[in-house]
Amino acid sequence: MADPSDIKNWRRLDGRITTSGQPTEAQLEAIQKLGVSHVINLALHTHPEALPDEALSVTKLGMTYTHIPVAFDQPTQGDFERFCAAMAEIGGSSVHVHCIINARVSAFFYRYRRDVMGLDEAEVRAAMESLWRPGGVWAEFIGDTAAIELPHRPPRDASDDGASA
Repeated sequence: MADPSDIKNWRRLDGRITTSGQPTEAQLEAIQKLGVSHVINLALHTHPEALPDEALSVTKLGMTYTHIPVAFDQPTQGDFERFCAAMAEIGGSSVHVHCIINARVSAFFYRYRRDVMGLDEAEVRAAMESLWRPGGVWAEFIGDTAAIELPHRPPRDASDDGASA
């Protein structure tokens, strides 16, 4: 089965890890049909776009569900540690990680892939920056001290010369 093209900000990071914005009930079923066995949600259940009972929807499809509610205006080291623990528990199984628009998730995976998996920083930064370039608390969260005083910026595109933070 091909990756879905209708899920907001869908990304495949590798053969077992996919990410996106908030999937619908039908899109969760499509994700399950890809062979995904775990879903991690970093968004708050109180967000207007959140599903009414995502945990039930996911478990009815035979997948496990982990909720790590990350306040968009205050991501913490504890949030990241819980994410790392969830990823360790999943091991080599397939996982889909989402939030509302894939901003939280891309920042978490930037850190995770750089610091835990030891992947090339430029490669993992490019993946995150294909969605957004964090400023403020998110720049602090990912360790980008040069961007802490900047606002969040749109995705980097091919015409961007890379001169900005």
